[in-house]
Amino acid sequence: MTLVNVFETIWDTFQTKDSVLQPVWDYVRLNHSETLRSPLFPVILTVASYFVLCIPYLVCDIMGKKWPAVNRYKIQPDKMPTTAMLLHCSGVTLYNHVLLVFPAAVAQWMWRPSTPLPERAPTLLELAGGVTGNLLLFDFQYFIWHFLHHKIRWLYVTFHAIHHNYSAPFALATQCLGGWELVTVGFWTTLNPILLRCHLLTTWMFMVVHVYVSVEDHCGYDFPWCMSRLIPFGVYGGPSKHDVHHQKPNTNFAPHFSHWDKLFGTHAEFSFAKTQ
Repeated sequence: MTLVNVFETIWDTFQTKDSVLQPVWDYVRLNHSETLRSPLFPVILTVASYFVLCIPYLVCDIMGKKWPAVNRYKIQPDKMPTTAMLLHCSGVTLYNHVLLVFPAAVAQWMWRPSTPLPERAPTLLELAGGVTGNLLLFDFQYFIWHFLHHKIRWLYVTFHAIHHNYSAPFALATQCLGGWELVTVGFWTTLNPILLRCHLLTTWMFMVVHVYVSVEDHCGYDFPWCMSRLIPFGVYGGPSKHDVHHQKPNTNFAPHFSHWDKLFGTHAEFSFAKTQ
């Protein structure tokens, strides 16, 4: 099946009431099955997504005040990351992935059979519902984990303190984590789609979306297209909320949404970046 066939069959897909994603799923399933079935594929997908999604924010950080039209959206405009800070976070990220993530993926590759690919694609509703459900479940898990690691000093000093080296977060600081934290985050990201019985396409979409919102939360910029501006009623926190957490570490523990912090009394008010 070629890409031309994919587009030609979209109308037929509507007629037969199959998922609109079915032609796309058939194309990748029939032409790239060996790649998709490898246990290494999700790891490569998330790592590649992370560095690609960091690049635009990295460019903004490097240009700094030379781009006033962009810099006006900087939440803490007087605190730009230095070259040393960027290199340190890149080094920690690469170190963790080389010594922890990839060895774990290779070990998994050796004992775990290839993942079977279902013939049926998820519907758009199943895809959106699965991604949202995974984000909500992760938000709860990480809220508890994050809260405990701030309240129990040994956990904070041993595992989480490295992430708070910087009071003004930036994109490359997203995965500037201790090994234990990275493993925990990776475990939930892998386990949750299984618990929710998600389609593989939904699982991969969740992984990419989760990387995106995590990078956005740490980017240090409050752009008009941020999720927190697009989702109404203050349901979603976004970069402004997480920026306050790095300034006031005993507040805003939930990584994405706002409801858990409001329920447990750890919510700290935040405002969007002033662009005038």
